[in-house]
Amino acid sequence: MVLDLLVAVLGPVVTGTLFGATYWDATRVDISRPLLWAAIVAIPFAIGVGLYLFVAAAPMTGVIMTANTGLVLYGFEREVVSEDDEPAEPGELPE
Repeated sequence: MVLDLLVAVLGPVVTGTLFGATYWDATRVDISRPLLWAAIVAIPFAIGVGLYLFVAAAPMTGVIMTANTGLVLYGFEREVVSEDDEPAEPGELPE
């Protein structure tokens, strides 16, 4: 009961923080459509919080995967955008 109340209070706060942090990072790294990426991160997280709070039969693994989906997709996009266009040199580690 206490954990549910904590998730209900902190869920919207963390969702808003994720939205703001993603938007800030996407503009800083120069990723196209930063508002879209911020929404892609925040909406699945909010859905995960909603699943936790309102669907008693939802398995916890599904709730966690739903909440993390946007973060993972943004991480992949950020990696692709920040890659160098130069081919890798054999025998050298990337910087």
